[in-house]
Amino acid sequence: MQGAVRKLTRIISHRQVVGFRSYCTDKVVVDIGQPTSASHPQLLKDGELTPGISTEEYILRRKKLLDLLPEKSLAIIAAAPVKMMTDVVPYTFRQDADYLYITGCQQPGGVAILGHDCGLCMFMPEAKPNDVIWQGQIAEVDAALDTFKADRAYPMKKLQEILPDMIRGSSKLFHNVETATPEYMELEAFKKLAYCNNVKNLAVYTHQLRWIKSPAELKLMKESASIACQALLLAMLHSKTFPFEGMLAAKVEYECKIRGAQRMGFNPVVGGGPNGSVIHYSRNDQRIKHGDLVLMDVGCELHGYVSDLTRTWPPCGSFSSAQEELYALILETNKHCVELCKPGASIRQIHNHSVEMLQKGLKELGILRDVGSSSYHKLNPTSIGHYLGMDIHDCSTVSFDCPLKPGNNY
Repeated sequence: MQGAVRKLTRIISHRQVVGFRSYCTDKVVVDIGQPTSASHPQLLKDGELTPGISTEEYILRRKKLLDLLPEKSLAIIAAAPVKMMTDVVPYTFRQDADYLYITGCQQPGGVAILGHDCGLCMFMPEAKPNDVIWQGQIAEVDAALDTFKADRAYPMKKLQEILPDMIRGSSKLFHNVETATPEYMELEAFKKLAYCNNVKNLAVYTHQLRWIKSPAELKLMKESASIACQALLLAMLHSKTFPFEGMLAAKVEYECKIRGAQRMGFNPVVGGGPNGSVIHYSRNDQRIKHGDLVLMDVGCELHGYVSDLTRTWPPCGSFSSAQEELYALILETNKHCVELCKPGASIRQIHNHSVEMLQKGLKELGILRDVGSSSYHKLNPTSIGHYLGMDIHDCSTVSFDCPLKPGNNY
């Protein structure tokens, strides 16, 4: 019955119903399973493939990647898989950053090929009628050509027929190790090159490109950070009345999402008292005791770009003298490190400077007896920071010793 009502609704909305003297003049917009400027004008401007990023920028990314790839090599990038929470309930899908960066496709089930001879070739899933009823439309071959501007596109069922010849014409393969799928890894042509050690991780090239953000990417990252900042400030104001880790986690997520974030960048870390010293604390199930500090490590994702903030404060409204001394040391260290964030410096150098300042300050406060590294690292085993972008720990193949350049985010 429910299906029949939906079908009738679609028919009525797309036809002129003369008997009721009602005429539908709306242009029918093709649904490709993700927002477009036609279907979601409130999110995308004309010419944008994903919110804030133009089709031209995606095409330029492909050209830059081809410039990095050796002659007679091929890049294979699979979409992220759907992960299941139960046998019938999937987790919210998040696209692999490399696949999204190159194709603009936010959906699962595809494999993209990039080569000097073929350009961008996309193998796309095919929608089954029953899947459309339950899950909605998806991007298929037409969308790959018309929306994502692929040079070639085929249904996934053609992959085992077409891809082997493309691989055989290549002397070296680069693929996305994180999303590698048996659909191409089981091909004899792939296994032959892998046996000869001619299959490498594509991340050495994609991370090099993603490491330096374009002006459009930087704009999205600033917006993502702004949303997270506003949400965190409101959570702080909320904390005196509702001193519960779970409530503060819910508050910050709510405030992020009503400001446009699609999801949190990671599960919020909200640790009261000793829980704040657990680096990736995720239970968020304790009441925060009066007089304790609360640490919140949060970030949100806006149209594929993430933010990551950590702050500590007293929900009761004031620091104790010991808390204030330690907070002042960390704040002063933070300010010095921010001043060092300039082209030419590296994350390693900035981190080492923070260690020197904190070791000296902790010894003066009587917390450390000496400035030996082993004693300090028991108190703070983390780094001063990490690269930030489409992933929280972005561009993991890029060394922390690399001098920073304009367009880097961390």
